[in-house]
Amino acid sequence: MTAGNKTGGQPDGDWAQLAGRELPTWYDDVKLGVFVHWGPYSVPRWAPRVPDIQELLREGGPRRMLRENPYSEWYLNTMTIRGSPTREHHARTYGPDYSYHRFSEEFTRQADTANVDLIAELAAASGAGYVVLTTKHHDGYTLWPSAHPHPVLGRYGAQRDLVGALGAAARARGMRTGLYYSGGYDWPFNNATLTGPADMLLAIPDDPAYAAYAENHVRELIERYQPSVLWNDIGWPASTDLAALFASYYAAVPEGVVNDRWAQTDLQRGGAAEAALRGLGGLAQLAWKLLPAGSRELTFPASPHHDFTTPEYARYEEVVDKKWETTRGVGHSFAANRNEDPADIVAAHELVHMLIDVVSKNGNLLIGVGPLPDGSVPPEQQEPLRALGRWLHENGSAIRGSRPWEMPSGTAGDGTAVRFTRTGADVNVITLGTPTTSELVLPGLTAGPGVTALLVSGGHSLQIDDHGDGVRVQLPGRLPVSPAHVVRLSGDVRRAGQ
Repeated sequence: MTAGNKTGGQPDGDWAQLAGRELPTWYDDVKLGVFVHWGPYSVPRWAPRVPDIQELLREGGPRRMLRENPYSEWYLNTMTIRGSPTREHHARTYGPDYSYHRFSEEFTRQADTANVDLIAELAAASGAGYVVLTTKHHDGYTLWPSAHPHPVLGRYGAQRDLVGALGAAARARGMRTGLYYSGGYDWPFNNATLTGPADMLLAIPDDPAYAAYAENHVRELIERYQPSVLWNDIGWPASTDLAALFASYYAAVPEGVVNDRWAQTDLQRGGAAEAALRGLGGLAQLAWKLLPAGSRELTFPASPHHDFTTPEYARYEEVVDKKWETTRGVGHSFAANRNEDPADIVAAHELVHMLIDVVSKNGNLLIGVGPLPDGSVPPEQQEPLRALGRWLHENGSAIRGSRPWEMPSGTAGDGTAVRFTRTGADVNVITLGTPTTSELVLPGLTAGPGVTALLVSGGHSLQIDDHGDGVRVQLPGRLPVSPAHVVRLSGDVRRAGQ
């Protein structure tokens, strides 16, 4: 396999052949995926604690964000930044001359006997429909025995086929598999250290050797594992024929989906730094918000074709027509971070509410966990995912297979926040919390004759009335303890004024 070429700045492949491709139904139905960050960074598993990533960016800018990076999977980059907490921690704990390569050796040793069933079981218990694994993060280490050695480091990756092992474990539990690949960054290739916005751009390699290496990797992943999700990060070498790569992927996996972070930035052609940064993912996307010129957006220009967008640690206020997938870790890091406090981990009820909110606005949630090198997931990461799975066991019919309704959100008469989804012709009213009154008043809704109401978790029929000031549903005297409740309305239910 060799990388495709691009002439005159235009791809040889035909983007038009991908235009109008319909989103595979399965991806729109499952709503929930688990994002697994696992690699050499799982050995030190340390990053500074931050109260809020967006706040850190607003107050300190991208340089401070990179210096105090809360993403432990960026350990290799952060440990090389002078004055960074990670560099200081590394020197205290391991010694200043202890190389990152030694972490890769330790990870290789432990991962050889790691129990991947622990990861797959947790994902299944959460109610997820797919699992996305980091096959190669920015540190260049691969989780499968590739036929294509690293252009600088040679054979640099796991001896065991961790991609294949976790994929088999996930499929055995009825889940689909997705594969993450960092096409935009490979720090060892060009000895990159990112300390500010300009570095985020300049660290993207487009050397012909790297372009061939990255494309051969992704083609190998497609042929060997046929992932249902192809999830690239940061960007993609500009000299490759990306349209042809996508066409090959869809031919191999007709129901596959690709994300948006494939922007091709050709530095040799003198593109503006601002435009290039807007095409990146991850931290570069976040840094763009702080640039003084131009608009500051939540989503960013990406590859000409993609099946869904990927805002990071962010959500929308209204329904978005284009399918999107918000991604975040259970804490402030995607990979495991031994320095995080339990208060940094999303609470169970918050995770339930997050999924409900995202789904009501046409999104999926890709929630990140960070296993240890032996495959075990820290208990504090497990708890919210298992709680989410228990809630979905009772109420999943309002989430899986649902679609957005005429409006995504509202407020009940007692002040309880509600979200709406649609299951077939039925409207799901989902309360974020337990209402404080026995009558659920829904202003802004109308109900025609014969409309019925059902408490989904217990299957109880509820009395419903429309007195002209909103729909009123009589709740049971005692609702079960739950972070959210679903009342399903069947019949002619509309938004007032429609």
